[in-house]
Amino acid sequence: MDAIIFIVLLVIVICFFRSLYNTVFFVAIVDIFLRILTFIKNNTFIEVKRFLGKYFPENIPHIISRYAKGDLYLVLVWVYVILMAIFLYYIIKYFIKKRKF
Repeated sequence: MDAIIFIVLLVIVICFFRSLYNTVFFVAIVDIFLRILTFIKNNTFIEVKRFLGKYFPENIPHIISRYAKGDLYLVLVWVYVILMAIFLYYIIKYFIKKRKF
């Protein structure tokens, strides 16, 4: 179910914004959000752990590993890594541009 929701949201972002920049930032925002929830899950009470463990995956590669195996998994994870590298490029470019020399 989580993969379907993520794919639908990604398609909406791609169709609505139609730019790689926004798509990359969407994927990064979702992944960072899921990683924060995983940290909270691992460092809180039992009830919170159960709720977060039941309804939220750990991160995007975890979603991919749940629904894809073998070569498809490898391709999708490499796409994810490339998107994260592009995100890193945009963040570095932003900070370099923002810095006044």
